[in-house]
Amino acid sequence: MTEQTTHHPFELVAPARWLAPAVFASPHSGRHYSRAFLEQSRLSPQALRKSEDCYVDELFLSCLDFGAPMLRANVPRAFIDLNREPYELDRRMFADDLPGYVNSTSARVAGGLGTIPRVVAEGEEIYRGLLRFADAVERINTVYLPYHRTLAALFYEVMRKNGAALLIDCHSMPASALAHVQHAKSGPIDVVIGDRFGAACNEDLTSYLEEIFRAEGLRVLRNKPYAGGFITQSHGAPASGRHALQIEVNRALYLSEPSLEKSAGFLPLRKAIAGVLGKFLPVLETWFSPQRQAAE
Repeated sequence: MTEQTTHHPFELVAPARWLAPAVFASPHSGRHYSRAFLEQSRLSPQALRKSEDCYVDELFLSCLDFGAPMLRANVPRAFIDLNREPYELDRRMFADDLPGYVNSTSARVAGGLGTIPRVVAEGEEIYRGLLRFADAVERINTVYLPYHRTLAALFYEVMRKNGAALLIDCHSMPASALAHVQHAKSGPIDVVIGDRFGAACNEDLTSYLEEIFRAEGLRVLRNKPYAGGFITQSHGAPASGRHALQIEVNRALYLSEPSLEKSAGFLPLRKAIAGVLGKFLPVLETWFSPQRQAAE
């Protein structure tokens, strides 16, 4: 039995008019769990959902109103993590030997959070038994690689039209991840913007977005504790006009983390994010105009 879900593994949500030189990605908000995957797992569906960036796609979907598309995953992160290298795999998970090109030594793999995760976010083991390497290859070939080919083609098409482009990778973070960075006076951090310490995006552009979030009343940090993952790293090359940012939103703002149900804060946060995007996205065309002129 195939391990794919009955849904398409991801979908492109397109605006009525493509106006902004930006692309949004939501690789961790997928919530369609196949029967085959659930049968392999020792965890309940609710426990598996602890790895989701729950409803993040909905929080940022106002990008459509300002002319930017979103590529969002339908398959869950517990099934395959699209914000990893294609072959970050934990040898302990597999009954057979893995080929030499597999990266089994990364910190993410050591933590059980490789391309095929071994654990959900709170460290609970996902699988009843060992997998075959062929299982990983099937997921990578049918979900991971098509997602990344689609994202790359989308990003480069926007860049071709505009001379430069911005990729915004949308995520959420557990409140517990911020305990060591929040300040007694300012309170818990609401948003972390990651630009790989300037390597993935023009730092002035990052600063401008940061200012807009703060103007909406949100407390913001940059690159701490999240500087940006594989998607941000692989697409960001600001000297070439390719800019990428990772945005992490504190789940406590909009979600009951124990139940994973939307809280009363969901609609206000979605409105605040729409306010941010409404100020930020229309400015990008002007921001990128020198690159556009050079491309023409």
